[in-house]
Amino acid sequence: MRRLLLLSLAVLPSLVQAQRPLKVYISVDMEGIAGVVTNEQLGPTGFEYQRARQFMTDELNAAIQGARDAGATQILVSDSHGNGQNILIDQLPNDITVVRSWPRPLMMMEGIDSTFDAAIFLGYHSGTSNVSGVRAHTMSSGTLTGVALNGTEVPEGGINAAIAGHFGVPIVMISGDDAAIAEVRKFTGNIEGAQVKRAISFHSAATMVPKAAQELIRARAKAGVERRAEARPYRLTGNITLDVSFKHYRAAEIVAYLPNIVRVNAHTIRFVGRNMVEVSRFIEFLNTYQTDLSP
Repeated sequence: MRRLLLLSLAVLPSLVQAQRPLKVYISVDMEGIAGVVTNEQLGPTGFEYQRARQFMTDELNAAIQGARDAGATQILVSDSHGNGQNILIDQLPNDITVVRSWPRPLMMMEGIDSTFDAAIFLGYHSGTSNVSGVRAHTMSSGTLTGVALNGTEVPEGGINAAIAGHFGVPIVMISGDDAAIAEVRKFTGNIEGAQVKRAISFHSAATMVPKAAQELIRARAKAGVERRAEARPYRLTGNITLDVSFKHYRAAEIVAYLPNIVRVNAHTIRFVGRNMVEVSRFIEFLNTYQTDLSP
């Protein structure tokens, strides 16, 4: 009887591990999708937007399949581009949940929590201070010229990696152009990268064709999830300083009327949050609030 009990205790951890869901979070942007280079693909008024939505959806399905090849059992997807309503959701597997539209307290990472084992960045681009990269910008190409966390300039991928890191979730794979992948790896380490295009300029790239890009993404997503134990969450601990620089000084002037904001210079304001959740909520406020908001 004692031997049976000892055997049961030895086997129990592996049984619990086998029954535990393997959860993967996928945040999908559009600027880093194969074939996407200009506004003609990025918004509803562009002549090629509907085709770009299909490219985006196909790359997402490839990433989903790659994650499942590595054992993923639950997948949450964030539609993280533009109006947040780009993915053709009727073409996704039936058991996928999709976060759509805005505002969201955790922005491009809404829905992530400590139960997730890994996160994937799909279709990402480089940040606004990067001299390379297709459509390089951070949060808003029209209004912001820089975003920094604790004094370090960060692209959207850096912000989102820090949000995931708050919950202890590592980023295991990124797709996009060469500049985007190199930039995010500064924060995540040498994670899997699916380079689907090479940046030539802000509006030009040498790009893979969609089917080839999808095959690469599936393989890299599988490898990333399989290597998740090697990845380390990007954690910012203690109080976090957020600096946001606006193109126009008036925005900085008005935001500085808030009692918890310091105006660093004519174009830059500073907010200090207790953690990345507070920082994320404040960034979403800056991106979304207008005095004429209505339902």
